Amino acid sequence: MSDLLTDLFGLGGKVAVVFGGTGELCGAMAEGMAQAGAEVVLVGRSREKAEARLQRIEDASGRGYFVAVDLSCKAGIQAVLDEVLERSGKVDILVNGAGANSPTPYFEIEEEEFDRIFSVNMKAVFLTCQVFGQYLVDRGVGGSIINVGSMSGLIPLSRVFTYSATKASVHNLSKNLAREWATSKVRVNTIVPGFFPAEQNRKVLTEDRVKSIMGHTPMKRFGDAEELIGATLLLASDNAGSFITGAEIVVDGGFAAMTI
Repeated sequence: MSDLLTDLFGLGGKVAVVFGGTGELCGAMAEGMAQAGAEVVLVGRSREKAEARLQRIEDASGRGYFVAVDLSCKAGIQAVLDEVLERSGKVDILVNGAGANSPTPYFEIEEEEFDRIFSVNMKAVFLTCQVFGQYLVDRGVGGSIINVGSMSGLIPLSRVFTYSATKASVHNLSKNLAREWATSKVRVNTIVPGFFPAEQNRKVLTEDRVKSIMGHTPMKRFGDAEELIGATLLLASDNAGSFITGAEIVVDGGFAAMTI
């Protein structure tokens, strides 16, 4: 990496905490930040998945470790922050990417399913931003929060009613927090993936659905997880992303630009 690129996008000395880091998309984002020099903390439920990702990070001379989390309560999230501060001494970057989805028809959505998806996709983001945001604001030297939104948070998509509502809420919360914390140099932005095959959306990717998606995507393909790394480094960097807050960075192969 040239000196200019290192100055702009390098994350040497930074600590990045990635909720959902055991998943495909956020795992790739974490791996990219590790390659840029950050120590990455993969937060999730599956140690097995984390170990596979951490091995790839280590093989590329990166550094990281896994922390298990109970996302259902604020105390569980506070415990993650406490452990990271004890082991790494600080947090500079927070990525919120844990997610759940369901293709249930609207009239068949049970309250339990609604509450479960809102708890993972929205309440957890709300609470992590409270816990980690308080730390970053109080620390007084700034930081970056990257919330993972969704195309369905911008454009209502069929068959994912609860998921779409939760992601729209994440988009709205991100802009609110960006405004609130701007003078504290804490930047809050949203990465908006288009269609990337991942665990949480495989159930809805039927043959007809894939055909419809491809017909609405100018690049005529799904995204690869690694294609989120560039946007991640832009938003994570204090230099390249220094004047970016409250933004929705769309990575979608042109999906949002397509009409008829």
